[in-house]
Parts: sequence; structure tokens; C-alpha cells
Amino acid sequence: QLQLVQSGGGLVQPGGSLRLSCAASGFSLDLHAIGWFRQAPGKKREGVSCILSSGATSNTADSVKGRFTISRDSAKNTVYLQMNSLKPEDTAVYYCAAGWGCGYYLTEDDFASWGQGTQVTVSS
Repeated sequence: QLQLVQSGGGLVQPGGSLRLSCAASGFSLDLHAIGWFRQAPGKKREGVSCILSSGATSNTADSVKGRFTISRDSAKNTVYLQMNSLKPEDTAVYYCAAGWGCGYYLTEDDFASWGQGTQVTVSS
């Protein structure tokens, strides 16, 4: 059974850092594209960043470029989202998802398996 289990997240002050983890079971992350998405209250889910099966990163949102980094540890079958210089507008529920590609636009329609979501709150 394909499963993505997320960890990390929580409450952090503006300017702080967090690392989200997305661990897979039942399949190898090396064979899939993994995307990170987020959904703020009252807003649509948006793509944050994506990593292809090749390890190349793709479709990083302009709002997080230079602050967020997606990476993969094949030995641990885990993808990470390192978030630095966090802002209040980064507050959202973050999801990881597995698909066959990142797509031209990083949209949730291209991803079939989803993690359970984790809350990130940036507030003083």
C-alpha cells in the first residue's frame, strides 16, 4: 500500500526555520516526482516545489524561491522541505504528494498519493 507520512511543522516566529519530512512506504520515492503543496485558510491549494525522480528540482513558487529548498534522501526514502526566513504568509497546511511528473504547472491534479498534511504557523 502506497503511503506518505509527514512530520515536522509547528509554530515558529517570523524569520525562523522549519524542516518538513515526507517518508514513503510501499514504494520508492526515487521512481516518482514528489511535490510539496500548501493551503492557507480560505485559499486554494498551491504548489510550493517539486523534485523529479532524477533528483532535479522543479516548479518552485516565486513566493518561496531563495527561502525553501526541496531535497531527497534515497537511503531513507524521504523527501524534505527546508523552510528558512519564514514569513506569516507562509502559514498553511503543507502536504507532500507523489506523482509521475511535476508538470508544466505544479498542480494537485497530477498527484495521486498524498500525505496527511502538517500545520505550519508563523507568528510572533
